[in-house]
Amino acid sequence: MSSTAAGWLQVALLVAALAAVHRPLGDWLARVFSAERHWRAERLVYRAVGVDADSEQRWPTYLRSVLAFSLVSVLFLYLLQRVQQWLPLGNGRPAVEPGPAWNTAVSFVTNTNWQGYAGESTMGHLVQMAGLAVQNFLSAAVGLAVAVALVRGFARTRTDRLGNAWVDVTRAVTRVLLPLAVLSAVVLVLGGVVQTLSAGTDATTLAGGTQFLPGGPVASQEAVKQLGTNGGGFFNANSAHPFEGPSAWVSLFQVLLMLVIPFSLPRAFGRLVGDRRQGYAVVGVMATLAAASLALTSWAQARAGGAALQLAGAATEGQEVRFGGPLSALFGTATTLTSTGAVNAMHDSFTPAGGLLTMANMMLGEVAPGGVGSGLYGMLVLAVVAVFVAGLMVGRTPEYLGKKLGRREMTLASLYVLTTPAVVLAGTALAMSVDAGRSSMLAEGPHGLSEVLYAFTSAGNNNGSAFAGLNANTPFWNTALGLAMAFGRFLPVVLVLALAGRLAAQGRTPATAGTLPTHRPLFVGLLTAVVLVVVGLTYLPALSLGPIAEGLS
Repeated sequence: MSSTAAGWLQVALLVAALAAVHRPLGDWLARVFSAERHWRAERLVYRAVGVDADSEQRWPTYLRSVLAFSLVSVLFLYLLQRVQQWLPLGNGRPAVEPGPAWNTAVSFVTNTNWQGYAGESTMGHLVQMAGLAVQNFLSAAVGLAVAVALVRGFARTRTDRLGNAWVDVTRAVTRVLLPLAVLSAVVLVLGGVVQTLSAGTDATTLAGGTQFLPGGPVASQEAVKQLGTNGGGFFNANSAHPFEGPSAWVSLFQVLLMLVIPFSLPRAFGRLVGDRRQGYAVVGVMATLAAASLALTSWAQARAGGAALQLAGAATEGQEVRFGGPLSALFGTATTLTSTGAVNAMHDSFTPAGGLLTMANMMLGEVAPGGVGSGLYGMLVLAVVAVFVAGLMVGRTPEYLGKKLGRREMTLASLYVLTTPAVVLAGTALAMSVDAGRSSMLAEGPHGLSEVLYAFTSAGNNNGSAFAGLNANTPFWNTALGLAMAFGRFLPVVLVLALAGRLAAQGRTPATAGTLPTHRPLFVGLLTAVVLVVVGLTYLPALSLGPIAEGLS
């Protein structure tokens, strides 16, 4: 079978699997966050934390709970890395230095999972399991909780309550992420992904030499890393490592895990607001953007310049050549359309156009379908902007799902749209203007700028993938990217919860003949255009100096 035919088959299988799971998983997500009864195990958690699970919170209290929980998580993970030389299952690893430990703690708590280190030679098994893997669950759960709080803001009327952050985070773990992760880990083990507590094995090669084969609890971490759109790899090569991605079907299964919850959340959104058509409209925009990105990335990789590359069928240097170029394009598209950051190929080795598209996927806000939770609330904020733009066109007060969008609502939505570009572009400008930033670049000219721009785009959008070719494990880069990850995660969360509080306090405005239907193809097209124009064009000058200039040269 040709690589092109294999690529089409992979996409068809992926689409079929997502379509089959969309309804049951979406309905289950809606039931999880609307159920009134608590599981016995969940009540134990609430008692340990000391919260009343039956009381709901106003948006400032909900926000303080999220921020406090995240701060404690950062401190715990930092401390765990600093004392790992005294922990069991440390594999003889020394304590992680303060700079990398800070960067890694912020990275995993913000669902970014940026890694400036080689996992198999830096972290012991206990830190991987009790630190990194646990945060893979918790950071994804926080994203789900914030998304659900915003949906409640649309669904509820004349109330100042958005739910309980501790209940939402706990349910996200116990009822969604943990069961799916256990099943997924079993599948990955059956597929050949390593799962052991051994530090590794010395093997004798065919030539009579000795080679060390690392081991570890890889499958369990791999499952939640993809399900929670986290992305941090147990090994430095991430999913390109044969112990993390041993076969083509395992890599395709990992892509499914990245997309399954984000593509099912719009169904839950439709159920929770009482109009399933709204969910279909949102998932329609996500699918349109994802299909366009995959088509363009596959085309860019397959149409690489040069006779040798054309004869090879694609740009293959740095790609997943075991399974064909199309799987690299599919994996790269999925990982940057979500906030996963996992890789099975080096994006630095993509063609200039292919590398540009991976950056553009993140620059659009990772809303097609985006990270677990963050993709949905990002798309809903952009839907608010789209409704406002439509209202300006026809001279009416904009309304979305029966909620009027006034000055304060639009201020919050506008600040949300501007926050991440400000973090990314300011960080890139700073890195390019100081020696500490430029000295880590291994390339010059447009490609060097692309490496820096990609790093801050990945950090600011909480993606975590890297363009490679950049030595980011320095005091400057550990600090700068750590701040970019923190601002890129928590400033939008503040704005989303404030917007949710404003919406929940409103009454319901009845639809009239002049109300814009937000469940029809016209709105799907409008929202798609808003994502591309309002968000995407913000980065055009920077892209023109980086990957666009490189491609034209």
